[in-house]
Amino acid sequence: QVQLVESGGGLVQAGGSLRLSCAASGLTFSSYALGWFRQAPGKEREFVSRITQSGAATYYTDSVKGRFTISRDNAKNTVYLQMNTLKPEDTAVYYCAAGPPTLTSIYKTTRAYTYWGQGTQVTVSS
Repeated sequence: QVQLVESGGGLVQAGGSLRLSCAASGLTFSSYALGWFRQAPGKEREFVSRITQSGAATYYTDSVKGRFTISRDNAKNTVYLQMNTLKPEDTAVYYCAAGPPTLTSIYKTTRAYTYWGQGTQVTVSS
């Protein structure tokens, strides 16, 4: 049974930092690309970042470039999202997801990912 478990969310003031972690089990971790998505109340789930199987390539949505960093440790079956200079508009539930290698045209879509975590709440106060 595949499980993705996020942790590290919480309440932080604007300008602060959080580091999200997502621990995976039940899958060959190094064979999957990993992604982070977020969903704010009343909004659709949106792509935040992606890292390829080896970690050689990373991708970000424009609004987080320069502030967020995705990384992975294949020995620990864990993917991370370091979030710096947080803004109130970053407030959302953050989800990690695992999926096979895919076309660059669809990696920002939820359908590119097979497995999902339960999410962790990030709240940024102004």
